[in-house]
Amino acid sequence: MVSRSLPWTFRKDCESLEKKETQAQTAKAIDVTDRQYQRFEAGENLPGLDNLCALADHFDVGLDYLAGRTDER
Repeated sequence: MVSRSLPWTFRKDCESLEKKETQAQTAKAIDVTDRQYQRFEAGENLPGLDNLCALADHFDVGLDYLAGRTDER
């Protein structure tokens, strides 16, 4: 069982995964507003499954990696 909370894991992982792109570029790539993506990273809102899948596809990682359940990308 992973002891980290999803917002912390999500924020840390997205920051390390960003392909030298801005939050605005990542938001556009997954079809959300800039503010909505900022809230995901800040842990203010949790992304839904559709957004998690879009992020996983965009960063070419698995959902388990985004959720902090594995270190394998």
